[in-house]
Amino acid sequence: MNAVPAEPAPPAWRQRAVERSTRAAKLRAEERIQRFLDAAQELMGEKGTTDFTVQEVVERSKQSLRSFYQHFDGKHELLLALFEDALSRSADEIRTATAAKKKPLERLRVAVDLLYKSSQPRPNQQSPLFTDFAMQLLATHPAQVATAHVPLLDVFTDLVEQAVESGDAHAAKPRRVAALVMQTAMFTAQTPGVPTGSKSTPVSSKEVWEFCLGGLAGAGGK
Repeated sequence: MNAVPAEPAPPAWRQRAVERSTRAAKLRAEERIQRFLDAAQELMGEKGTTDFTVQEVVERSKQSLRSFYQHFDGKHELLLALFEDALSRSADEIRTATAAKKKPLERLRVAVDLLYKSSQPRPNQQSPLFTDFAMQLLATHPAQVATAHVPLLDVFTDLVEQAVESGDAHAAKPRRVAALVMQTAMFTAQTPGVPTGSKSTPVSSKEVWEFCLGGLAGAGGK
């Protein structure tokens, strides 16, 4: 039985032309997506909430509704993209800020402080980490929330591992401990405070860090 001859490879010029065309299409798509994200971000900044419509985003971005649905299934996916982007940027900011500190525990303290402050609700302004929307996502799409947090979790895991290696912290499972530290900072920042009589006293980032440090280093931690 005769073997079927293999088809000849396309000429190099054709491959280059196709690759160039693909790159150009990808860049155009990325630009359109960014314009939708920027428009949604502007609307949230003005409204102080995620209460806007897809049509408002389309009009603000000066693009078409058809283009929007080519890239997003709907408003929910757009907000998820913004949420993921915010977490990724927060991870970059924390990594940069902690790199300037020499001691592992000091790096981790700075990370907790920054995450706590960026997670606090802000009057008349959408929080960088979209805390209200994040809570809704956590209840309805836990898998997507977990995926979105990976860049931030990677940063905190590195910091916990560094503290363990230096002997300043104890963690049999650094990644799980890092997740607990993150959750403590983020969720505590969203609560109104600790009830004291007829009032509630806000928890400070310093208190959150001291609590986390107690779990990391034990009673003898400093």
